[in-house]
Amino acid sequence: MKEDEPQETLRSENRTMRKLNITIDTLSEQNVTKISVEGFLDAHTVPEMEKIIHGLLNDGKYRIIVDFNALSYISSAGLGVFMSVIGDVKNNNGDIILMKMPPKIYKVFDLLGFTEIFTIVDDEQTALNSFK
Repeated sequence: MKEDEPQETLRSENRTMRKLNITIDTLSEQNVTKISVEGFLDAHTVPEMEKIIHGLLNDGKYRIIVDFNALSYISSAGLGVFMSVIGDVKNNNGDIILMKMPPKIYKVFDLLGFTEIFTIVDDEQTALNSFK
C-alpha cells in the first residue's frame, strides 16, 4: 500500500490495515530532531520506526522529540523501540522527549513505569526547554 492511498479493509479478516505515518523535522534550535508519528506503532510498523531512530543515532543526532499527538495505538513492540535506544541516547548526552501524548497512551507508559524513564511534556517549547 502506498502512503497516500486510503486504508483498505482486509476482507478475509474483516480488519482495517494499520499504518504509521512518520514526519521528521530538524528544529534549528539546539540541533533537535522532531519525529511526528500518526497511526499505529505496532509489530507491523516498528521496523520503519526503528530504521528512522537508528539512522538518527548513526548520524550523531541524540536530541530527539517524538510528537505522539496523532498516535492512535502503541503496542509492546512500539514501546520497545524507545526502550532499546534510550540508554545509548543518554550515554551520548542526549534525550528522547515525548510530547502531546494522548491519555490512553500515557496510561500505558505510566502503568509500565516508563514515565520515570522518559520526559513527557505537553508542547514543543517545553520539550525544547528540556534540552537546555
